[in-house]
Amino acid sequence: MQIPLKRFFQFDHHFSQLLILGLFLLLYGPLLLHWSDGWLSKSISIEHEYFSHGLLGLPFAAYLCWMNRQRWQKIPDLVSWQESIVGLVLLLTGLFFYLGNLNDLINLSLPIGLAGVCLWLKGLSGLRLQAFPLLLVLLATPNSVPYLIAPYTLPLQQFIAGMAGFILLQFGMDVRVEQIYLFVNDRIVEVAPYCAGLKMLFTSLYVGLMLLYWTGVWQNRAKTSLFLTEIIIISVSANIIRNTLLTFFHGTGQDAAFAWLHEGWGGDLYSAGMLGLLIILIQGIDRWHFPLEAESDD
Repeated sequence: MQIPLKRFFQFDHHFSQLLILGLFLLLYGPLLLHWSDGWLSKSISIEHEYFSHGLLGLPFAAYLCWMNRQRWQKIPDLVSWQESIVGLVLLLTGLFFYLGNLNDLINLSLPIGLAGVCLWLKGLSGLRLQAFPLLLVLLATPNSVPYLIAPYTLPLQQFIAGMAGFILLQFGMDVRVEQIYLFVNDRIVEVAPYCAGLKMLFTSLYVGLMLLYWTGVWQNRAKTSLFLTEIIIISVSANIIRNTLLTFFHGTGQDAAFAWLHEGWGGDLYSAGMLGLLIILIQGIDRWHFPLEAESDD
């Protein structure tokens, strides 16, 4: 009788976890579909478009959780009462936020609730196991951070406008730069806060984190620091080139090309090319940089 009873409790325990997962999908499925549709069709607010990297990160987080399922099951179910209470508080907080009226809190209820479930079911060991997938979910959750930092991007806007003007001058164009405005052939191009490249920078750093984890480079602090630094440099440089092209297209009356690169699929293609460059970059760092590291291990 002991073996069937033991199997029953194991089945009951696994069933309870599947039930919780099903409830989460039922609650947050519409919200995730709303995010995905907004990111794909660009019908969501400008601030929320900053988190469109979730189209890559959320499936990757789900994949990592699936790959960790055996390690998750091996974690003992001996959770301390402190861990259970904190997990339950986080879970109830997430539910309270979800039932509220503030969009940011509704969105943030997802990572908060997931962290609560990990603590409640498996304690700190379960939370550590799912730490990176939870981080990906948190960083892909739309919130008002882009709106809050937009007023502080003026120095970056001025730098981009100045560099774009300098590049166009090298090609013999009559360009005048005033603060964040470029004047070409009596046409004005503004490097607005949302054109300062923060969205591409956020996306690049997010994808960079995924690549660091996937390749295992994150275990080397020097390589990680170099990779993240080069991401920032490449992102800013790519945005300068993009704004230079936009200024050229608008100043020379090529409105179709301007719209294609600014709001059309040309901008998406440009971003995809830059993200592809990150894959080449991390492979180069992983293979050829820091040759002295192997010698120090001898």
